[in-house]
Parts: sequence; structure tokens; C-alpha cells
Amino acid sequence: MALLTIRTYPDPVLREVAAPISDITDTIRKLADDMLETMKLSNGAGLAANQVGIPVRLIVIDGHLNPENRPLMLINPTIVSMEAEVVAEEGCLSVPRYYEFIKRAKKVIVEAMDLDKKPFEISCEGPLAKAFQHEIDHLNGILFIDYLSPVKKSIFKKQYSKIKK
Repeated sequence: MALLTIRTYPDPVLREVAAPISDITDTIRKLADDMLETMKLSNGAGLAANQVGIPVRLIVIDGHLNPENRPLMLINPTIVSMEAEVVAEEGCLSVPRYYEFIKRAKKVIVEAMDLDKKPFEISCEGPLAKAFQHEIDHLNGILFIDYLSPVKKSIFKKQYSKIKK
């Protein structure tokens, strides 16, 4: 396994819409393993492929968020249902050292394929639902800071330029 470089805001790859994965190759499996290792070593809860500079529809989620206590690797994940709303603090490995309260769906249903090309569906709520929404947003070129009000975005830009230095 290899430690990958996590791209940080304002890297343009973070704004790219990731391409669907049509064939799950050994290269994709290795990427998923490397992403999982990178996420763990960076103390993250999830990671999308475009965060490591590869805009394909692959995300990994840390096992501590999964009721089955195993990491999740999802190919072409899609949110098919969202219910209720909750506001919780959120951060991002691609926007280091910045946290903000963001409104997300409380419960989601996600469809995806696993690394063995088997389709599956997950219904969840709480931190796992938040992680799915956050990482799938990455695949669509959306960052959690995009949910900030115009005033908070302005404050973020001023604060973040100081944080990055």
C-alpha cells in the first residue's frame, strides 16, 4: 500500500465531477486500498478519489462509522433517498483545520457496488449518513464550505488564507 497526497482547497481537481467507474480493475482495487490507508493515517472518516487527484467515483469510509465495524469501499455511490435534517459540525481532509456546522440529511439510502462488482444498498443515519453525503459531494465537485452562507464564506476565505500560511 502507498500513502497518497491529499489535495487541499483550492486545488481544481476538488471541483471536478468524478467519472463513473465502468470496470473494477486491480488498479481500482489498489487505489481503494491506498485511499483507505491514507485516510486512516490522516485521521479521516472518509475519502473520495478526487481528494487524492483521481476524479473517479470511488469513496472509502472508516470502519468505526459502520455498524458492522468494517471499512466501506464504494464504487459509483449514489444517494437514492434522504430524510429529515440535522445540523452537525463538519471538517474535511481537503480543507484542513477548518470546521463549521453544516445542515445534512439525517438518514440516507445509498446504492453502490463493492470491489467484487456486487451492487448493494445501505440505509443509515447519524455519522455514517453524514460521511456518505460529504464524500459523495466530493465526487460531484462540491465541498462542505459550499453550504456556508455568503457571510460565512467571506469569513472562511479570510480565515483560511491565514490557516494555510
